[in-house]
Amino acid sequence: MSEAPAGREALAAPASAPRTALWLGAYLALQSVVVGLCLLLAALPAPEPPARYALTQARLEPAGRTVQLPHHLDVRFTMDDPPLFRLSFEGPALEGDAWAVMLPRFTNGVVVAVNGVAMIDSRRTPSANRPDRSTPEIAVVPSVLLRPGVNEITVRLLVWGPLTGFLDRVYVGPDAALRPAYERRVLLFETLPVVLAAWQSILAVILGMMWLMRRHEPEYGALAASMALGVTQTFISAPSGQSLYGGLNAVLIASAPLESAFAVVFFVLFLGLRLPRAAALLFLPGLIITVVGLLAGPVPVRRLYLLLGPFTVMFCLVLTAVIIALVFLRRRDMITLVLGSAVTVVLFFWAFDIFSILDVASDRRIFFSRISYSAMVIAIGIGLTWRFARALNQVDGFASRMVTLVREAEDKLRATLARDEERARAVALADERTRLMRDLHDGLGGQLVSIVALSERQRAEPIGEAARAALKDLRLVIDAMDDIGGDLMLALGAWRERIAAQLRAHSIALAWRVLTPQGLPLHPELRPGHVIQILRLLDEAVTNAVKHAGAGTITVAIETVATADGHRGRISVRDDGRGFEAPAGSQTPPLAGRGLANMRRRAERCGAQLAIVSGPEGTCVTLDLPGRFADLDAPRD
Repeated sequence: MSEAPAGREALAAPASAPRTALWLGAYLALQSVVVGLCLLLAALPAPEPPARYALTQARLEPAGRTVQLPHHLDVRFTMDDPPLFRLSFEGPALEGDAWAVMLPRFTNGVVVAVNGVAMIDSRRTPSANRPDRSTPEIAVVPSVLLRPGVNEITVRLLVWGPLTGFLDRVYVGPDAALRPAYERRVLLFETLPVVLAAWQSILAVILGMMWLMRRHEPEYGALAASMALGVTQTFISAPSGQSLYGGLNAVLIASAPLESAFAVVFFVLFLGLRLPRAAALLFLPGLIITVVGLLAGPVPVRRLYLLLGPFTVMFCLVLTAVIIALVFLRRRDMITLVLGSAVTVVLFFWAFDIFSILDVASDRRIFFSRISYSAMVIAIGIGLTWRFARALNQVDGFASRMVTLVREAEDKLRATLARDEERARAVALADERTRLMRDLHDGLGGQLVSIVALSERQRAEPIGEAARAALKDLRLVIDAMDDIGGDLMLALGAWRERIAAQLRAHSIALAWRVLTPQGLPLHPELRPGHVIQILRLLDEAVTNAVKHAGAGTITVAIETVATADGHRGRISVRDDGRGFEAPAGSQTPPLAGRGLANMRRRAERCGAQLAIVSGPEGTCVTLDLPGRFADLDAPRD
């Protein structure tokens, strides 16, 4: 047998001795309570008919002596000369209800006759011949066989091992009085084990399939093998003599040592311990019994089972109880406590059955170990369900984490794609802007320069002014199309150079003032369309001052002002020339023609606010930039 993976933990002594002693005391106290409950259950009387119908004295032949029932024989084989028990009872005085004869317990088989007529032969019912069963027998006695007064019952006890012979009290009376106790015994000692075996067989099939699908978890295969052997023991009959399959039947019935060895392997692996190579020795007694049964037949295997079987099973149970106790001291979890309590139940009733065979614990020879095995099956079911639920929780947690990670990855991928698209769009726009600027500069710009040169040579002043205006506007468009990254100060710097050259031609000084260190706030949403609108507005303000104010100095002030909803940029153009006033009865200045209307429209398109103040000291045009520039493509009212 191969060792488990190195990752499985080995048994080790707990670290804290005082705490370990405290937990050990609590664990042993709980197991003591379990043993006490088992004692109470074992002390409960089995279903019995009314005591007045019991026959407790019999004459044993050929010994020729009177014995008390229940009676234990000292022999293990009586098939050649089976003992005969003679009993007598008073028949019914009047004909009425049907009478019956009932045998609650016997080992191994019986032949019952009433007044010389055979009523019961248990050899016809294979399940009744099992020495580990407590199967009752009942038969209705025909009224023609019953005589007024004394009637005789003979019970021939057939014993073929491995246990000694046993005969319980015999009950004779009305069938209606005996039948309820018989049916309760059948339910308890026949039907209930079959139901538990059916449940166990279903669990064995499920575990076998799990092992086939998950070969790296051999504990499922070990438990499936153990439960399959237990189911086989429940449904295989016990031959009373030699038969074609007698040896195989005897082997399967005596397979309890193999069942116990597989159970130990399961518990070791299920608890996460390393399985030592010496664990293979646990299977040796069961294999020896199997080989002897297949080669020598039923009789030798029964004798060998008495030597090896009970002690092997007891050793496996004690070993399992010790392993679970040590694991509980380390883990202190509920599942280990439940498994330990279930093993204590099985261990108690196994010992109780051994003492019953030795006539120490009870004189009724009723075996409970096979029924008590259901407690271990239930505990194992609880442990497997707990492991399955924990695995589901881990899968759910992993799935939840994976969903979160996938969602985060999708968000990151989406953001990356958006950045890549934005970067690609920006690159495409920059390439297109560069091409357009180059085409305008090399084509239309060069032609306008030629027009200006020719007009100056021919003294065509109007043509020259128009061409210079067109060239100026072209430069404005080209500058506005430059990528400034939302920083309007870059565009204003280029605009400053053009305006300074324009004012020098008219002998007007330019005063450029940046009143705050940062100048204007950054606007990531700033587009070339916004820049064109602002620069043309400022051009209009400067042109008005040049044409109409007669100013000597034009001051451009740039600053960032605090407002109720944040910080906003402000640009003001002030001249020191003559101002203008609105005519009487009118709110519109005399120069508020097309130029000023265009200025206001440009400010509104950008979401900015325009203020014009004029007086004797000059005119001031103030442009308050918005916190966020409006979308130029949005529909306007």
